Amino acid sequence: MTIKAEQQKLAPTALIELYEVTLKEAPANEEPFRFHTGTSGLNKNVIWRGNEYVALPIETEGFDINTQGSLPRPKLRVANVNGIFSALLREIDDLIGATITRRRTFVRYLDAVNFPEGNPSADSTQEFPVDVWFVDKKTLETRYLIEWELASAYDLQGVKLPRRQIIQNSCQWNYRDGNCNYQGSYFDKDNKPCLNKKDDTCPKTLKACEIRWYSVGGGTAILPFGGFPGATRT
Repeated sequence: MTIKAEQQKLAPTALIELYEVTLKEAPANEEPFRFHTGTSGLNKNVIWRGNEYVALPIETEGFDINTQGSLPRPKLRVANVNGIFSALLREIDDLIGATITRRRTFVRYLDAVNFPEGNPSADSTQEFPVDVWFVDKKTLETRYLIEWELASAYDLQGVKLPRRQIIQNSCQWNYRDGNCNYQGSYFDKDNKPCLNKKDDTCPKTLKACEIRWYSVGGGTAILPFGGFPGATRT
């Protein structure tokens, strides 16, 4: 049963949120720290995709996304029992810059939880779209509680969108390289077929892209044009 079918049932199994934390400067081969918040009636460790997620006294909120207003700034809170987390954070720069990955699935798809002999309905492919956030700052630290504010990948300081200039009829890719990837016949600057490689060039227009790629795909090729032909001045 797919996750969409499970979601539409009158009485679906419990939804569980699984989190993975990767430190900012962690080695590429280092496993993330995995945990879940112990909600949905699950106050023990669970296993999914062969990985164990530890049940922790952690609370999250603010992950809702809408199309109006500013981007959300979720909160992540952890119980600071006996100052254990405070001592740990001094060694990892307060977790700033760490990547928080949130995964959501239904309990029926977990590998093992209250299933001594395994779960016959386990399915590692069934999950909702994955959310990726970054720890932006620590907003609270007391003897009882620590709280962080998270930011999305599009809400970090110094990041501008779009990442390249919007030009209507000028391709920004390098001819026959990388994103262009055209490897067909030679054409000169006037879009005329030629035999000499040294005359092979591209004027970087949409028309030039069509002529070259249609010569390969018979008029049905998908153009990797590096401009924005649909853009208009307002």
